Amino acid sequence: MNDRSTAPVTVIGLGLMGQALAGAFLKAGHPTTVWNRTAAKADRLVGEGARLAPTAREALRASPLTIICVTDYEVVRELLDEGDGELTSTTVINLTSGTSAQAREAAQWAGRRGARYLDGAIMAVPPAIGTSEAVILHSGPRADFEAHEGTLDALGTLTYLGEDQGLASLYDAAGLVMMWSILNAWLQGTAMVRTAGVDAATFAPFARELATGVAGWLPGYAEQVDKGAFPAEVSALETDVRAMAHLVEESEAVGVNAEWPRLIKAIADRAIAAGHGKEQYPVLIEEFAIPPNG
Repeated sequence: MNDRSTAPVTVIGLGLMGQALAGAFLKAGHPTTVWNRTAAKADRLVGEGARLAPTAREALRASPLTIICVTDYEVVRELLDEGDGELTSTTVINLTSGTSAQAREAAQWAGRRGARYLDGAIMAVPPAIGTSEAVILHSGPRADFEAHEGTLDALGTLTYLGEDQGLASLYDAAGLVMMWSILNAWLQGTAMVRTAGVDAATFAPFARELATGVAGWLPGYAEQVDKGAFPAEVSALETDVRAMAHLVEESEAVGVNAEWPRLIKAIADRAIAAGHGKEQYPVLIEEFAIPPNG
């Protein structure tokens, strides 16, 4: 494992997140090379001690570890094309957002050019980078991850997911589903209670406590999903769907958009029509798992 205080690193892509990544490496004492198509974005980092590479090829050559954080995977390929011939001297960790299929394809493409390649995902906003609140997901060959773990530790809390390079992007997408679902549920509830004069700040502690309680159900529900058996230990889906109907009715009655609760009920209605009404809520995994055109 590299000494985290001395190992050099390159950061390619200096948007808000790329600048935060490079800044965290500098703060941790790493000699840091940076490159961006718009060189002026490196000015602050150069002032803090970073070295600006004149080309992407030079940036890739500068360090045993290169972090790429750019707009999309097409740009990643363009950059690595520019550095073709230099890829055997660095491990590339791509923190660009994309799909799991893009990550796997990029890994194969980079591998054919002799690169050691890890894919990753950043579960944080730029100001959190360099703190324990920043969770950085990595997937790919374990040996390559462990070789640079000491350097990467400067970015935040590291999570290694497995050898499949697509896992980080897949977890990222799954995390976004969780985030937006929780926020949408809170916004729906907030819109409803506001019709009775309750402000968002008053409702938020109640909603947070409820969300925490529901999160506690997940390990038990996960056991049911993994076993493929959904005994109604707490409530049957046919009971839940009656409450969903009440939610739709209440939303409409107070003049709040009922699109979100109607969608929830429609999914449950399909499961009941398929014969799952007497099973517990996690049986809905069968609806979410239906392939397109299935």
